[in-house]
Amino acid sequence: MASDVERLARAAAFAAEKHTGQLRKGEAGEPYVNHVIEVAEMLARACGGRDIELVIGGLLHDTIEDTGATHAEVAAIFGPGVADLVAEVTDDKSLPKAERKRLQALHAPHKSPRAKQLKLADKTSNLRALASSPPAEWPLSRQLEYVAWARSVAAGLRGANAWLEEQFDQAATAAEQAIAGRR
Repeated sequence: MASDVERLARAAAFAAEKHTGQLRKGEAGEPYVNHVIEVAEMLARACGGRDIELVIGGLLHDTIEDTGATHAEVAAIFGPGVADLVAEVTDDKSLPKAERKRLQALHAPHKSPRAKQLKLADKTSNLRALASSPPAEWPLSRQLEYVAWARSVAAGLRGANAWLEEQFDQAATAAEQAIAGRR
């Protein structure tokens, strides 16, 4: 069996391969893999490095949703626990965007503790990006709507990890302040 360090390195390589060519939506156009690395880093800090499957899940959290990766592929390489965690935070892309967003807020309170932490880290990363590099085509009203929606999702994730909740709250406030400064 591979060591935790080997598994983590393999997950980073897998995420980088799967997200090749993808960019963040912001004006900076940074590589998408930066997002999953930031999420994994937050999760590593949140769990004190004691939950390798959570950290690997952070690296892989968008592979099923946004790349050609499958649950079976993730399970074969990283184990069913990681694959199930990734699946738990994966939106059904066959649904309209508004419905996916509604379901995220609706289902948030019912997620497993690991999935709640992963979602908090994901939303925090997205808000940090919105504050520093918003999508050029997003008017201020859409940016504010995103922050309000992220807060509604996060409300259902409370109780999973106090440090991640604090990071989220700081990121949401910073995003709101950045948006206000753009007016």
